[in-house]
Amino acid sequence: MDHRICFVGDSMTQGTCDPEYLGWTGRVAQASRAAGNNLTVYNLGIRRNTSRDMLLRWQSECFARLREGDKRYTVFCMGANDMTSEGGQLRIPENESVANFEEIVETANQNYETLAIGPFPVGEPEQDDRIDQLSELYAQTAAALRVPYLPVSHILRNSDVWQKSVAEQDGCHPGAAGYALVAEMVLSWDAWWFKK
Repeated sequence: MDHRICFVGDSMTQGTCDPEYLGWTGRVAQASRAAGNNLTVYNLGIRRNTSRDMLLRWQSECFARLREGDKRYTVFCMGANDMTSEGGQLRIPENESVANFEEIVETANQNYETLAIGPFPVGEPEQDDRIDQLSELYAQTAAALRVPYLPVSHILRNSDVWQKSVAEQDGCHPGAAGYALVAEMVLSWDAWWFKK
């Protein structure tokens, strides 16, 4: 049986700045396939996407790719762009961001095997503090929905590998080493479906 996975997210899901064009999703897929799993993987990451953007698009994009008869999975990663300040205001207020996350993850979990990964840090201290706080609210929401959640922002902010990888790129997105670090976090996560 084919296992079909949609990764829905922003530039960190898309793999921006990775010179190998794999990002963390491609590396996770490679390792999962090497473990003997027959996978079809769709990267649905879009740069600058907010949770509001994902709320509007995710169902039609996943429905078009996840066929009846296959094992169907969704992985969501959102929130960093919500916490961007533009003109003195957040792109998406924190309470709306949490509500969007809840609606997306709850609906997905009713139809597919579903996981959620927290927002990534972006290299701007005040925004990263807001991302850490949002990640905790997402974690509480996911726990209430009984959806496994992997927080990454605080760990990555304190990782020398991540910081060096980001510094070698655009100051926000990592290169190959940073994405490989995230892939290892996902692959070692108890909730990940396809182990090495």
